[in-house]
Amino acid sequence: MIPTPEKCFALLQEHEVPQHIIQHSRVVRGVAIYLCRALNLHGAKLDQALVEAGSLLHDITKMKSLEIGEGHPQTGAHLLSRLGYPQVAEIVRQHVVLDDGISSGPVTEAVLVHYADKRVKHTTIVSLAERFRDLKERYGKSPSAWAWLEGLEGKSLELEERIFQKLPITPESLASLVSVE
Repeated sequence: MIPTPEKCFALLQEHEVPQHIIQHSRVVRGVAIYLCRALNLHGAKLDQALVEAGSLLHDITKMKSLEIGEGHPQTGAHLLSRLGYPQVAEIVRQHVVLDDGISSGPVTEAVLVHYADKRVKHTTIVSLAERFRDLKERYGKSPSAWAWLEGLEGKSLELEERIFQKLPITPESLASLVSVE
Protein backbone atom coordinates (compact mmCIF):
# COMPACT_ATOMS: atom_id res chain seq x y z
CA MET A 1 0.00 0.00 0.00
CA ILE A 2 1.28 3.44 -0.97
CA PRO A 3 -0.21 6.62 0.55
CA THR A 4 -1.48 9.31 -1.81
CA PRO A 5 0.20 12.72 -1.73
CA GLU A 6 -2.77 14.03 0.26
CA LYS A 7 -2.32 11.24 2.82
CA CYS A 8 1.42 11.98 2.97
CA PHE A 9 0.75 15.63 3.82
CA ALA A 10 -1.83 14.56 6.41
CA LEU A 11 0.76 12.23 7.99
CA LEU A 12 3.35 15.02 8.05
CA GLN A 13 0.89 17.29 9.87
CA GLU A 14 -0.29 14.53 12.19
CA HIS A 15 3.32 13.88 13.21
CA GLU A 16 4.01 17.60 13.69
CA VAL A 17 6.71 17.87 11.05
CA PRO A 18 7.90 21.50 10.92
CA GLN A 19 7.09 23.53 7.83
CA HIS A 20 10.74 23.91 6.79
CA ILE A 21 11.10 20.11 6.61
CA ILE A 22 7.85 19.82 4.64
CA GLN A 23 9.19 22.43 2.19
CA HIS A 24 12.47 20.51 1.88
CA SER A 25 10.48 17.33 1.21
CA ARG A 26 8.44 19.08 -1.51
CA VAL A 27 11.64 20.02 -3.33
CA VAL A 28 13.07 16.51 -2.90
CA ARG A 29 9.80 15.20 -4.37
CA GLY A 30 10.19 17.55 -7.36
CA VAL A 31 13.68 16.25 -8.12
CA ALA A 32 12.76 12.61 -7.56
CA ILE A 33 9.57 12.76 -9.66
CA TYR A 34 11.32 14.57 -12.50
CA LEU A 35 14.05 11.92 -12.61
CA CYS A 36 11.52 9.09 -12.26
CA ARG A 37 9.53 10.32 -15.24
CA ALA A 38 12.66 10.92 -17.31
CA LEU A 39 14.05 7.47 -16.56
CA ASN A 40 10.69 5.82 -17.27
CA LEU A 41 10.63 7.54 -20.68
CA HIS A 42 13.98 5.84 -21.32
CA GLY A 43 12.88 2.33 -20.40
CA ALA A 44 12.94 2.18 -16.60
CA LYS A 45 9.94 0.72 -14.81
CA LEU A 46 9.92 2.86 -11.65
CA ASP A 47 6.79 3.25 -9.53
CA GLN A 48 6.13 7.00 -9.50
CA ALA A 49 3.64 6.81 -6.62
CA LEU A 50 6.24 5.04 -4.49
CA VAL A 51 8.91 7.62 -5.38
CA GLU A 52 6.49 10.43 -4.50
CA ALA A 53 5.46 8.97 -1.15
CA GLY A 54 9.04 8.09 -0.22
CA SER A 55 10.31 11.56 -1.04
CA LEU A 56 7.50 13.33 0.82
CA LEU A 57 7.87 11.17 3.93
CA HIS A 58 11.65 10.64 4.05
CA ASP A 59 12.13 13.07 6.97
CA ILE A 60 8.86 12.39 8.83
CA THR A 61 10.63 11.74 12.16
CA LYS A 62 13.71 13.94 11.65
CA MET A 63 13.00 16.61 14.27
CA LYS A 64 11.82 14.18 16.93
CA SER A 65 14.80 11.91 16.25
CA LEU A 66 17.25 14.82 16.54
CA GLU A 67 15.71 15.75 19.90
CA ILE A 68 16.16 12.26 21.32
CA GLY A 69 19.34 11.27 19.49
CA GLU A 70 17.95 8.51 17.27
CA GLY A 71 18.54 7.92 13.58
CA HIS A 72 15.62 9.37 11.65
CA PRO A 73 15.84 6.91 8.74
CA GLN A 74 15.24 4.03 11.16
CA THR A 75 12.56 5.75 13.23
CA GLY A 76 10.77 6.96 10.09
CA ALA A 77 10.87 3.47 8.59
CA HIS A 78 9.57 1.94 11.81
CA LEU A 79 6.68 4.43 11.95
CA LEU A 80 5.69 3.92 8.31
CA SER A 81 5.95 0.15 8.60
CA ARG A 82 3.71 0.25 11.65
CA LEU A 83 1.22 2.40 9.72
CA GLY A 84 1.01 -0.23 6.96
CA TYR A 85 3.38 1.26 4.37
CA PRO A 86 6.29 -1.22 4.23
CA GLN A 87 7.44 -0.26 0.71
CA VAL A 88 7.65 3.40 1.65
CA ALA A 89 9.34 2.44 4.93
CA GLU A 90 12.14 0.75 2.96
CA ILE A 91 12.77 3.91 0.95
CA VAL A 92 12.79 6.06 4.09
CA ARG A 93 15.17 3.64 5.80
CA GLN A 94 17.63 3.97 2.90
CA HIS A 95 17.38 7.69 2.17
CA VAL A 96 20.64 8.49 4.01
CA VAL A 97 22.59 5.28 3.34
CA LEU A 98 21.62 2.76 0.68
CA ASP A 99 21.83 -0.95 1.41
CA ASP A 100 25.01 -2.67 0.22
CA GLY A 101 24.77 -3.73 -3.40
CA ILE A 102 21.93 -1.37 -4.30
CA SER A 103 24.35 1.31 -5.47
CA SER A 104 25.65 -0.96 -8.23
CA GLY A 105 22.38 -2.51 -9.43
CA PRO A 106 19.57 -0.90 -11.41
CA VAL A 107 18.26 2.51 -10.41
CA THR A 108 15.42 1.91 -7.96
CA GLU A 109 12.86 4.08 -6.20
CA ALA A 110 15.11 4.07 -3.11
CA VAL A 111 18.09 5.21 -5.20
CA LEU A 112 16.09 8.11 -6.64
CA VAL A 113 14.87 9.37 -3.27
CA HIS A 114 18.36 8.95 -1.79
CA TYR A 115 19.92 10.91 -4.66
CA ALA A 116 17.20 13.60 -4.73
CA ASP A 117 17.71 14.24 -1.01
CA LYS A 118 21.44 14.70 -1.64
CA ARG A 119 20.67 17.35 -4.28
CA VAL A 120 18.46 19.52 -2.04
CA LYS A 121 20.05 21.84 0.53
CA HIS A 122 17.18 23.06 2.67
CA THR A 123 14.80 24.09 -0.16
CA THR A 124 17.29 24.74 -2.97
CA ILE A 125 18.44 22.30 -5.63
CA VAL A 126 22.25 22.36 -5.55
CA SER A 127 25.15 20.33 -6.89
CA LEU A 128 26.41 17.35 -4.94
CA ALA A 129 29.61 19.31 -4.23
CA GLU A 130 27.66 22.17 -2.63
CA ARG A 131 25.39 19.82 -0.68
CA PHE A 132 28.30 17.86 0.72
CA ARG A 133 30.16 21.07 1.65
CA ASP A 134 27.12 21.96 3.75
CA LEU A 135 26.83 18.46 5.26
CA LYS A 136 30.53 18.44 6.17
CA GLU A 137 30.22 21.84 7.84
CA ARG A 138 27.21 20.74 9.87
CA TYR A 139 28.00 17.10 10.62
CA GLY A 140 31.71 16.53 9.90
CA LYS A 141 32.80 17.39 13.43
CA SER A 142 35.21 14.49 13.85
CA PRO A 143 37.72 12.85 11.51
CA SER A 144 35.56 9.72 11.33
CA ALA A 145 32.41 11.75 10.52
CA TRP A 146 34.31 13.69 7.86
CA ALA A 147 35.67 10.46 6.33
CA TRP A 148 32.19 8.91 6.34
CA LEU A 149 30.77 11.95 4.51
CA GLU A 150 33.64 11.82 2.00
CA GLY A 151 32.78 8.18 1.29
CA LEU A 152 29.09 9.00 0.92
CA GLU A 153 29.92 11.83 -1.45
CA GLY A 154 31.93 9.44 -3.63
CA LYS A 155 29.08 6.96 -3.73
CA SER A 156 26.62 9.76 -4.53
CA LEU A 157 28.77 10.87 -7.48
CA GLU A 158 28.76 7.29 -8.79
CA LEU A 159 24.96 7.17 -8.42
CA GLU A 160 24.65 10.47 -10.26
CA GLU A 161 26.65 9.06 -13.15
CA ARG A 162 24.43 5.95 -13.28
CA ILE A 163 21.21 7.96 -13.12
CA PHE A 164 22.18 10.42 -15.85
CA GLN A 165 23.98 8.06 -18.24
CA LYS A 166 20.74 7.28 -20.13
CA LEU A 167 19.21 10.75 -19.89
CA PRO A 168 19.54 13.61 -22.38
CA ILE A 169 20.10 16.09 -19.55
CA THR A 170 23.00 16.82 -17.22
CA PRO A 171 23.04 16.97 -13.42
CA GLU A 172 23.84 20.68 -13.73
CA SER A 173 20.61 21.34 -15.66
CA LEU A 174 18.39 19.67 -13.08
CA ALA A 175 17.65 22.82 -11.04
CA SER A 176 16.29 24.64 -14.09
CA LEU A 177 14.11 21.70 -15.14
CA VAL A 178 12.39 20.73 -11.88
CA SER A 179 9.13 22.33 -10.85
CA VAL A 180 8.10 22.18 -7.21
CA GLU A 181 4.41 21.86 -6.44
